[in-house]
Amino acid sequence: MRIGLITGEYPPLPGGVGDFTRQLALALAALGHAVQVLTTRRVDPPPADPGIEVTPIVAGWGWRSLWTARRWAAAHALDVVNLQYQIAMYDLAAPIHFLPDLIDRPCAVTFHDLRNPYLFPKAGRLRPAAVTRLARRACAAIATDPTDADELRNRGVRAVSQIPIGSNIAVCPPAGYDRTVWRAAHGLAPDDFVIGYFGFLNASKGGDTLIAALANLVRSGAPARVLLIGGAAGASDPTDVAFGARLAARIAAEGLSERVARTGYLPEAETSAALLACDAIAMPYRDGASLRRGTLMAALAHGLPIVSTTGPSQSTDLRDGGALRLVPPDAPAALADALATLRRDPALGARLGAAAAALATDFGWDAIAARSVTVFETCRAR
Repeated sequence: MRIGLITGEYPPLPGGVGDFTRQLALALAALGHAVQVLTTRRVDPPPADPGIEVTPIVAGWGWRSLWTARRWAAAHALDVVNLQYQIAMYDLAAPIHFLPDLIDRPCAVTFHDLRNPYLFPKAGRLRPAAVTRLARRACAAIATDPTDADELRNRGVRAVSQIPIGSNIAVCPPAGYDRTVWRAAHGLAPDDFVIGYFGFLNASKGGDTLIAALANLVRSGAPARVLLIGGAAGASDPTDVAFGARLAARIAAEGLSERVARTGYLPEAETSAALLACDAIAMPYRDGASLRRGTLMAALAHGLPIVSTTGPSQSTDLRDGGALRLVPPDAPAALADALATLRRDPALGARLGAAAAALATDFGWDAIAARSVTVFETCRAR
């Protein structure tokens, strides 16, 4: 099958949806499908992966981009197009919601979240209506999280599939990796309790809650350190920069500058090394742990003990005490207590890490690609 993937971000541009799209493309190509990717124009060339042709020609995601996509789909004789939907990648604008109407190909939409577009001032109920219309006009809607799948069904979308995302970082540290040596090279002492935070410093991910929890741990005398892994800001959400600046000011005000280390953006192997160097991972998402978070999937794949947060509709895969510990969002004291428990009880951390690695096997890219192909074949048949 000739499969086209449309995404507003793609490596080397950092971003979780871009990483997802590349991993899906690689897995689809491994199954023998011809994969085309249409994405935003960039100065840096995309990775040269076998079986994948990337066309980075979209200057902006206005109305012209829809005709660009139509011409691209026709030129490559695509059997199906799969739009990766995360509205910040498309300038928070309306045109992308009309892609299924104009692409002239069966179009499946993968919803990485259901956040509403901006549209125009005082758009009101038109904002969620635009997302609902996109899902209804698509030949199939794919949700990465069960809660989003239920929400789409509640909106009257009939063809909804739930396919989880996988880890955007493989367990692939550099050859000869030594955890003790890596930690020493990055100023982390053997007895430091290193708490990893992976991903952009976005307000929804609760980095400020983690810093407040770190302050609690330090006041209690714990040798706790936070390792911020990856770049601070994504290309799709301009609020990341402002939030990162506020967080840096808070770290300084709390006197925690020596307790917080930053790796900056890293290649995949170095990111894997940084994750493996941590004693625990903290992911205090404000909306709760969910299967739509690629950073959480990466922590699971690396077999790390994870402390995250409860949400309004938690997936049974992410229950408390299974593969991770859960605390309420915006609760620094509870987060600090959970992390302190992991520090005092290494055996508990080992059990959680083993459970995390076992759960991660359910989210392999080969299975994700196979389930996606089933949806695409249904679209083509229609």
